[in-house]
Amino acid sequence: MRRVLRLVLSGLLLLLLPTGLGLTAVARSQAHAMITHPPAERDPLDATPADFGLPYEEVAVTSPDGLRLVGWYIPSENGAVILAQHGYKSDRTSMLEEAAMLHRHGYGVLLTTVRAHDRSEGETISFGYYEIQDLEAWLAYLRARPDVDPERIGALGTSMGGTLVIYLASRNPEVRAVVAHSPFSSIDDTVETSVRYFTGLPPFPFVPLMLFWAERELGFDSSLIDAKVWIRDISPRPVLILQGGRDVVVAPDSGRLLYEAAGEPKELWYDPDLGHAEFDTALPQAFERRVVGFFDRYLLGD
Repeated sequence: MRRVLRLVLSGLLLLLLPTGLGLTAVARSQAHAMITHPPAERDPLDATPADFGLPYEEVAVTSPDGLRLVGWYIPSENGAVILAQHGYKSDRTSMLEEAAMLHRHGYGVLLTTVRAHDRSEGETISFGYYEIQDLEAWLAYLRARPDVDPERIGALGTSMGGTLVIYLASRNPEVRAVVAHSPFSSIDDTVETSVRYFTGLPPFPFVPLMLFWAERELGFDSSLIDAKVWIRDISPRPVLILQGGRDVVVAPDSGRLLYEAAGEPKELWYDPDLGHAEFDTALPQAFERRVVGFFDRYLLGD
């Protein structure tokens, strides 16, 4: 009987082994695709601030580990400047509408890029672990500009960019006010939603397999990417979080989790009918009123 059982189990293993190896290979390939963004895969820039009637400078900084990062700087009329950070596998053109909006109200805007995006160097995306070096290099650039009031620096980020500016502000008190538009609260919170959206694969068994391979390639534990921890260190500086209830890119509970973790002053603008990063396009007037009003209140004292 035992011999028969061993033969049956051996047969099952032989049948399942190719399936397991196939799942592992798919997961490894998809994990690599999600954390890399080589220049050949990036879209060409299809606009500049000039297309929006904005004066600007082409600017660049170098990260502490030697990567050249490119951006656009739109000068300030009131001494206040907003660092505007794009999202995952996007580029600075995605923030041009926001830049034009802020410029109408006198703000300067630094449209930043991070490694592995836009025309900047690097090919690996770490969701904040290494990108924080990039944003801190951009913040140092702003502090060095004579036309910028160092007491009036804010940050606005979309999607992954929202998570990045939360991290930036948590480490740098020079960032006086933060607006995060559809940020993810942590890798662990959002990975099932994001894997389903970006790959079309079911969370099980692919999420644990993809996390395993991504962590091996990146060299750190994904649990370290947790904006719920970072956001606690922003208070007493203010943060405004925008979250749509129909978000399919990041977990729609991300906004609530970040709001609950943040100290005062904090604001959550939640709309159950909006998807990912749709506030500016679906509700442009309300977006302008609330975002500009937030920065006016905390950077200009209005």
